[in-house]
Amino acid sequence: MTQITISQPEVYLRRQLASDDDVIEAMLVSTQGAEVRELWSNEGREGIDGRIRFLMKNRHGTPFEHTYFKFFVKAPIAVFREHHRHRIGWSYNEESGRYKVMKPEFYIPPRERPLVQEGKPGAYVMSPGTDDQYDEMRATMATSFQEQFREYESLLSLGVAKEVALGVLPVYLMSSMYASCNARSMMAFLSLRTDEPEASFPSKPMWEIDQLVARHYELALKAYMPITYKAFCDFGRVAP
Repeated sequence: MTQITISQPEVYLRRQLASDDDVIEAMLVSTQGAEVRELWSNEGREGIDGRIRFLMKNRHGTPFEHTYFKFFVKAPIAVFREHHRHRIGWSYNEESGRYKVMKPEFYIPPRERPLVQEGKPGAYVMSPGTDDQYDEMRATMATSFQEQFREYESLLSLGVAKEVALGVLPVYLMSSMYASCNARSMMAFLSLRTDEPEASFPSKPMWEIDQLVARHYELALKAYMPITYKAFCDFGRVAP
């Protein structure tokens, strides 16, 4: 019997073509036309902070679209269900259980993950739970995953198509994808998929997509577009 493995999500920035300068060049072409290349070269970086803050404050968003980030993401299918709701400005290519045999790799929440929901849907908070609750959850998931993968392999051995046999596997099965976006779509993602009390419109996302995925995206935005990132935070983490 194939033994399952338990792992945690992984996010890697594979490629980027993104800077604060790219935003300003896109902004200036609307008034300077073809002269924008020479104009921006001669001006240097003077005034870039104020211009980006102007764009962010007034929600002139299209200049931020002339940037590019490409990530490799490994995460449970449950996280990808949340992630794929973001469609504008995002491109995805995910591994397919129709064409390949899935690996026996699953996600179990780490101990620091809040475990207990208190309150009604749409108005609840998450609390840590007890050690007994966590230990029981972990043991139950591991046993269930092992049995479900055994059933998956059994169906495959009978000649059942991969896309049909996939139906017995849970949403905590690990999958992987490439996800590409521009800075504007990334900011829209961060505004909804991070828990930041100081945001103008606080959000309460799934813990995994916040802590294990979105925070890696945020670090990339901060590293390659620091002025844009600061303006995004200063104006309430609202996408322009």
